[in-house]
Amino acid sequence: SRGGFTLVELMIVVIVVGVLAAVAIPMYQLAAERSKASEAKAGLGAVRSSMRVYFAEHRTYAHASFVDDAAVTVGGILTLRANDLEGRYFSTSCYTFDGAPDATSYTIECDGSASTAPVASEVSHMTLTIDEDGDITQDW
Repeated sequence: SRGGFTLVELMIVVIVVGVLAAVAIPMYQLAAERSKASEAKAGLGAVRSSMRVYFAEHRTYAHASFVDDAAVTVGGILTLRANDLEGRYFSTSCYTFDGAPDATSYTIECDGSASTAPVASEVSHMTLTIDEDGDITQDW
């Protein structure tokens, strides 16, 4: 008798590999998206920290603003430098207030379509926001 695999055995292997690929590829893509979004979350967290310092000093968020390349400051009080928000996927230009901050609340948005970072094209569909409570929403 001749050794080897039958056509049925080879087809079973092809089907099993196909099923594994159908499950593994979407899981990998989701993990890659989450890792890219983590950069924006870190930047949003840094801005939120600066906003909390601003609130502690002024008891209001009302006049906080992004000036001088996204430094959150009024009169140079806070020290969030522009390069603190520069990353591989998201750049300083992504981070903006979503509406004007008022006395007790704000929302900051990180819009990937505004990025000028080296690999910005990979996050152009992502938008993340954070509010004064630290609640992050993601849209992609």
